[in-house]
Amino acid sequence: MFTQTLTTRTRRSRLLDLLTGPHGVDRYTELVDPTWTRGDARARVVAVRRSTPRSVTLTLAPNRAFAGFRAGQHINLSVEIDGRRRTRPYSPANAETDGHIEVTVGRHDGGLVSTYLYEHARPGMVAFLDSVAGEFTLPETLPDRMLFVSGGSGITPVMSMLRTLRARGHRGEVAFVHYARSAQEACYRDELAETAATMPNVTVRHGFTRDAEGSDLTGRFGADHLPFGDPDAVFVCGPPALVDAVREMFPDALHESFVPPVFDGEASGGQVTFSDSGLELTDDGRPLLNQAEDAGLTPESGCRMGICFSCTRRKNSGVVRNVVTGAVSSADEEDVQICVTAPVGDVDIAL
Repeated sequence: MFTQTLTTRTRRSRLLDLLTGPHGVDRYTELVDPTWTRGDARARVVAVRRSTPRSVTLTLAPNRAFAGFRAGQHINLSVEIDGRRRTRPYSPANAETDGHIEVTVGRHDGGLVSTYLYEHARPGMVAFLDSVAGEFTLPETLPDRMLFVSGGSGITPVMSMLRTLRARGHRGEVAFVHYARSAQEACYRDELAETAATMPNVTVRHGFTRDAEGSDLTGRFGADHLPFGDPDAVFVCGPPALVDAVREMFPDALHESFVPPVFDGEASGGQVTFSDSGLELTDDGRPLLNQAEDAGLTPESGCRMGICFSCTRRKNSGVVRNVVTGAVSSADEEDVQICVTAPVGDVDIAL
């Protein structure tokens, strides 16, 4: 019965697309409501909370085209700013079983999208969703002792994990260590306190690195900050320095960082050709995205960290290096992410 119903719906959907011409029914229904689309995942902002001086929390109601996520994964979220769609990856903070999406965006100095959302996000705003991805997730079989470490807005994916564990009634031992600049900037502080008070298997500790008033911890991450020293699984998300400190102690820790990498490559001296635009320039060692923008081009881009894939372009020929992984590729006719790809000699990019 279900198969027959699904087949009937599919036939009706295809018929509607045929009747509405080359653009399909979505291009007409979105004129009535931007979230009335079957093929494009979108969400309407239904609540906005500015609970700290440097962050904004958005609650979004996704449409049926959104297929969900696993706790810890990130979603490419796009908003229109001055007529141009801008994309950034954000990790939901809510449990994966919830019907909504909650993202907490930390305002970064000079950050275009984070500043825009902090200043202008409002109920009714429509966001575009794409590319749910990431291996920073809970294992299928939950370990008995888990350690979560986060810094700043890096709290969101591990908060999603903790909320998911709570929804599942997980009874294993959990330590949650979060670092912020001050108590006022500590996201989810009240909820974490309530969780620790009602779940005896969860221990929460806060470290405040600039204004230590109210801090449970002194100084930077170290063994003395942990309620137990032999976790079965470790998850860390935050600035690179925090991630490095945790991985030095726990080399197998799953990690995530939403901070763009520092580029220190040298100029190859090769010719970079943006063939679709008819532009040529001499490589200066930086990623292709930076060089394209300085040449006056405006390719779509998002995170500049190689995880949102919005800047992917076809490399016609040449050798390139991934500045994050160090991997070198010489294959012709391959797709590369120009935000984290630097030339090694002559390169031709379809841009």
